[in-house]
Amino acid sequence: MIPERKVAIVTGAARGLGRAIAFKLAQDGAMVSAWDLNREGVEETAQLIRDAGGEAIGLQCNSSKADQIAAAVAETRRALGPVSILVNNAALSPFLRFEDITEDIWDDLMAVNMKGPFLCCKAAIPDMVAQGWGRIVNISSSSAQAGSPLHAHYAASKGGVIGFTKGLALEYADRGITVNNVPPGFVNTEGLRESPVDVDGFADKTPMKRSGRPENIAAAVAFLASDDADYITGHTLSVNGGRYMN
Repeated sequence: MIPERKVAIVTGAARGLGRAIAFKLAQDGAMVSAWDLNREGVEETAQLIRDAGGEAIGLQCNSSKADQIAAAVAETRRALGPVSILVNNAALSPFLRFEDITEDIWDDLMAVNMKGPFLCCKAAIPDMVAQGWGRIVNISSSSAQAGSPLHAHYAASKGGVIGFTKGLALEYADRGITVNNVPPGFVNTEGLRESPVDVDGFADKTPMKRSGRPENIAAAVAFLASDDADYITGHTLSVNGGRYMN
């Protein structure tokens, strides 16, 4: 049964893709619980949604820690209601040569990029099962599809997210819950601009000769989270301007 009031959790929502996704879901009528380690940024995201007429809360949460996730889900339920949409967006994406990736760096990245979605799904899925309706959208990466230099650990983690999406989709397909993933490709965010990538130079080498906008990813996520996408699950919806073609 489709819930009358949908409640969406978006992790990594202090800026960039997460903020755009949270704002778009709110525009589409969802109440949004925006999570991030950056308290100031995530509170600003929630305020932007409220200023636009939506309903949102901003919660400081490390989405790789089970206790913090449990507390954030409990606060989300108290303030907004049971969870019906989960967007696993929080991620680390450092650029490092393979020989410079230490075991600790690898473990820290996997804890956020792979363990995080697992823990968030474990916490949110019971609400979806109880409602008989749910949408999970995992943000993967075109780096997992096409490879990316200085990103061996990141690409590996995002490849895991794609596999995780497919396995989870099969388990919950008959319970009204869809699980899909969106791999962004070269989207102009704060994180990209802070990276060592030559944004303009790389963009000129892509088929569309430009970088994407956070709103492009948000639109894809919002579609997969909508009622119109109720027969789509286990899908990888690439949004990359032609960088990688499925």
